[in-house]
Amino acid sequence: MTLSHAPDASSSAPRADLGTRVTALEEAAATSRGRLDEALVAHVEGVASRATTRIRLSASHTVIGIAGATGSGKSSTFNALTGLELSSVGVRRPTTSWASACIWGSDGAEELMDWLGIPPRYRTSRDSMLDTSSETRDMQGVVLLDLPDHDSTEVSHHDEVERLVTKADLLVWVLDPQKYADAAIHERFLAPFAAQQDVMLVVLNQIDSVPEERRDAMLSDVRRLLDDDGLERVRIFPVSAKEGWGIADLRAEIVQRVAAKQAMVARLDADIVEAADRLAAASGDARAPELTEDAATELRGAVAAAAGVPPLVDSVEQVVAGRTRRAVAPTPLTWVTRDPLRRVEVDLGEAAALLTGNRPPEAGHVQRSRLEMAARALGDRVSDGLVPAWAEAIQRAATRDVDGLVQRVDDALQRTDLRAGWLPGWAKALRAVQWVLLLLLVLGLVVGIAAVAGVDAVPSAGVGFGVALGALVLSLVLGVAGRARAAAAGRDAAAQVDDELRQATDSALDTTVLAPVRAEIEAYSAVRERLAVAQVRRD
Repeated sequence: MTLSHAPDASSSAPRADLGTRVTALEEAAATSRGRLDEALVAHVEGVASRATTRIRLSASHTVIGIAGATGSGKSSTFNALTGLELSSVGVRRPTTSWASACIWGSDGAEELMDWLGIPPRYRTSRDSMLDTSSETRDMQGVVLLDLPDHDSTEVSHHDEVERLVTKADLLVWVLDPQKYADAAIHERFLAPFAAQQDVMLVVLNQIDSVPEERRDAMLSDVRRLLDDDGLERVRIFPVSAKEGWGIADLRAEIVQRVAAKQAMVARLDADIVEAADRLAAASGDARAPELTEDAATELRGAVAAAAGVPPLVDSVEQVVAGRTRRAVAPTPLTWVTRDPLRRVEVDLGEAAALLTGNRPPEAGHVQRSRLEMAARALGDRVSDGLVPAWAEAIQRAATRDVDGLVQRVDDALQRTDLRAGWLPGWAKALRAVQWVLLLLLVLGLVVGIAAVAGVDAVPSAGVGFGVALGALVLSLVLGVAGRARAAAAGRDAAAQVDDELRQATDSALDTTVLAPVRAEIEAYSAVRERLAVAQVRRD
């Protein structure tokens, strides 16, 4: 009888550095938490946790689960493989939700049994059977589990099956000629585990009940259904547990996998790849985004504009240049000109309030909205091309602390010296000279007038008026020269204020927006890099 209707399972060569791949999967899941679907992340973390525990537990044992529907002959197959009547069959099938275990080589298996959740009274050790046959020796290291019926009406049976199919190193699904096409097992247990097909076998039991001329056609139909489930590499074993047909071949396959230490590594390998593939699909395959300097510069400019830096800097230039011109002008002119601060206060509103040293009003709705819009625009730009989950994570990072950004910008405006009363040193010196020239002008006029009035104690009128005229001319010349340099003084002061304000707003921006966005980009890159390690497949 033909025993296999699929290619042999993949090579038994173990994947190198399984522990590193499990660690990579754990790290990818940990980094994905809060960014990708929580249920998916929990699933991946569960896979990594089970793999870590299974690696730590006995590597000398292979856990093989025998699963199937009611009436499929699952327990009969279990008994045939053990050579003992350990599981009740037919109408004598117990209602317990516990799996039964038969252990070949119980030394070191106790912790593994506890992890599997098999109570001591449902464990049977072949060590005490005084059986030294070659079949028993070949099965050393096997832990064979008879799982509850997956289609039982008892919910606890379903839970036990679903729990153990994720922990078994090798799964043997027992089908029968009447229900092998039942959608329940294909949709619930076979197709969803396509990624683990290299650690799965299918038994078509009760083959003795099928007329010989129909057996090959039925096996071909089973093969077709498995192929439709994505299980192209799963081998099919036609057996009759009742008559003993095909049991030796099934046991030989199990022995071969156990001897090659293939099952446990292959199962962990398949679980890791399946979990990594799912997480990778959720993360998308886009290249890691970049926070370019152009994007950061554009955002900095937008934040500076939202904070009113440009008009504020312009007002600083106007005030400093105006104050300097007023300071170096002939002193009498300053008595009839208006202080530039007063003019700025009229023309620039809140910006002038800053210059006069008054506390500015709190940032209003318009300002916060502009800051949020600028941050959101950066998030959109950086996350372009990513799957929605990661795009949303970057967008959240860009906008989560807009209030903190507003507060930091306001604090920066308060701390920055806006040079409201500042004058360059040369302007102060020139102002002192202008006062001296004013005194000379007044003195010269007094002397000249006194001389004209005939006061004998004063020099001639020509000397007095000459001094006054000289003082006036020099004052006007110095005023013109100072006025020419006042514009440069305004620009220098404005440049200093602009530099300080932008450094402060840039620092606030880096802390509240750019650094969180960079962290999300690094997280995305880390997840992709860790998943690439976890996804490395066996040659």
